[in-house]
Amino acid sequence: MRVLVSLLALFIAAGVHAADSARARLETFSKSLQSISGQFEQSVTDASGHRGDESRGTLALQAPRQFRWETTAPFQQTIVADGAHVWVYEPDLEQVSVRNQSMAEAHSPLTVLTDLTQLDSQFKASDAGERDGLHWLKLEPRAQDAEFAYAKLGFDGDTLQRMRFQDQLGNRTDIVFSGWTRNPKLAAGTFKFVPPEGVDVIGDYKPEAEVHPLED
Repeated sequence: MRVLVSLLALFIAAGVHAADSARARLETFSKSLQSISGQFEQSVTDASGHRGDESRGTLALQAPRQFRWETTAPFQQTIVADGAHVWVYEPDLEQVSVRNQSMAEAHSPLTVLTDLTQLDSQFKASDAGERDGLHWLKLEPRAQDAEFAYAKLGFDGDTLQRMRFQDQLGNRTDIVFSGWTRNPKLAAGTFKFVPPEGVDVIGDYKPEAEVHPLED
């Protein structure tokens, strides 16, 4: 939050408020963060207020653009972004979809957790006050074609506890996080996806360029 203070008498009070802002809490949470893992519970509410799908699972992120989002219940789904491609595996359908990883993923609020340099370039950030015992930071995407209208990050102390998205149609997604592990030693294959044998692979993507050593 950026506050212009015109009166010297308000300087100290404003400084205390800034230090306790939701943005300051995000900066503290993300400081020296290269990777993070945890669990999530997610629910979806449509524009008319009807509560729909609920799910839970695990997630892992690693700077600058890698993530793994694994739904474990009530169904299984794996989403992996390896820095070049995004893979979505749905075991029940025996199907994998893949696309090139574009700047659309950079517009995700999750990106700022491991790369705070994206905060002001990708979003307009503002303090959204306190609610449900949490301090909220509102992020409005600067991109005209963003998939969501805004996102809110809810902090309990300096820990990200909740995230809320609202899309352009008014549908809302609420995510509750738990069990954060900072800078964990993630398995080598965490952000690598190889389609299982026998599944359909759908999508048109450009493979990474192969590099061959020069022969003598």
